[in-house]
Amino acid sequence: MTTKYTKDHEWVAVEGNVATCGITAYAAEQLGDVVFVELPNVGRIVSQGDEVAVVESVKAASDVYAPVSGEVVDTNEALADAPEGVNEGAETNGWFIKLKLTDPAELDALMDRAAYDSYLAGL
Repeated sequence: MTTKYTKDHEWVAVEGNVATCGITAYAAEQLGDVVFVELPNVGRIVSQGDEVAVVESVKAASDVYAPVSGEVVDTNEALADAPEGVNEGAETNGWFIKLKLTDPAELDALMDRAAYDSYLAGL
């Protein structure tokens, strides 16, 4: 499995042609306690950079962007009843969507973990 990161603090873990996407632990920490997550409908076609979800915390509401292009094939419905799952496991069980990739080459422009950690260190 390959995991990549965006400068907007989204992550994408790719297995085969399916990409699981969410926000990073850093983003979840910056948001504070998440109280609501709005997810897209299964079947929606998204392009890299499109808004795909909204996450609301006690501090702010933030858009979540698609790190890659694809078709939404699954959403993490557990977050509807337990949005705190984002804070508890932002980069594991707190995932937002699964996409069927339409352009795997887009992954090449994203950061690996070491590059993302260096990016965070510069913030």
